[in-house]
Amino acid sequence: MKKLLLLSTGGTIASVVSESGLVPKESGEQLIKMLGNLPYDIEVKDILQLDSSNIQPEEWKYIAEQIYKYRLQYDGIVLSHGTDTMAYTASMLSFMLQNIEIPVVLTGSQVPINVVLSDAPDNLRLAFAAAASCHPGIYLAFDHKIMLGCRTVKVRTTNFNAFESVNVPPVAQVTSDGLVFKQHVKKHKGACVLNTKINPHVSLVKLFPGFDPDLLFAMANSGCRGIVIEAYGMGGMNYIRRNMVAAVGKLIKMGIPVIASSQCLYERSDLTKYEVGRLALLEGAISARDMTSESAIAKLMWALGQKMNVHEVADFFNTDLVGEVSLDEE
Repeated sequence: MKKLLLLSTGGTIASVVSESGLVPKESGEQLIKMLGNLPYDIEVKDILQLDSSNIQPEEWKYIAEQIYKYRLQYDGIVLSHGTDTMAYTASMLSFMLQNIEIPVVLTGSQVPINVVLSDAPDNLRLAFAAAASCHPGIYLAFDHKIMLGCRTVKVRTTNFNAFESVNVPPVAQVTSDGLVFKQHVKKHKGACVLNTKINPHVSLVKLFPGFDPDLLFAMANSGCRGIVIEAYGMGGMNYIRRNMVAAVGKLIKMGIPVIASSQCLYERSDLTKYEVGRLALLEGAISARDMTSESAIAKLMWALGQKMNVHEVADFFNTDLVGEVSLDEE
């Protein structure tokens, strides 16, 4: 019988109705009681009780420390978490806990577990099954899918099919045959090292027609040390009148890395294809390729936390650490 740990942090899954709206109140033990008998030896530790909108870099570090602390005492760990920032947490944990020796599975729900037709029981059962059977790594389990944590995005606000695995298939899905694995997670060599050094002074900007590039310098002057720009299509940026391309070049010269991702959820950015992308590339923009914005911002925070300079960040984004990016598309 696999020995598993549930670390509960709050979120909708643990929420109850209050005068001010849904508030996380249920303990991890109360979540487990709702599931009935499971074929695992499960222990529970309540480490936070927060709506995930309030989970920030300080909580990421604390969660990573708790996982690292307990990882060798269990065959797998389930982290119950609110859905709104779960993809960010999953991405950041992937970088903070590289080479983790066990599966760590995040899950939550769209409806509190104490509601009759909640999706919480199925999601929790799936998460425990994943924690008992997946290869080591950071995962997100939701609506009959197990996904690599650094590839997940929340795409729906109310539907039970809230998360998707972007640009790679889910690791596994539940069918009438049980848990069917669709891809094997890349194995990494070396021992797990806890590294929670990050620099959260970054920004995520969605480019739109009329965006004033001077706003980027205002961010830099306010302490922003790196920027992810969700550019058009394959990574194109305007250079007529409001010259985003020139602004990128100036920021790079100031030592501020600029990552160019795509506003399109699926497929990759490719700065080499169009003039508007090539000019940005020549100025030093770094392509995010097919990374999610959540993963790109987490990777940038982590890179800056390691004191990487612009050139080192560029090399770092040309590296696949935890399955966050496809490098064989080009």
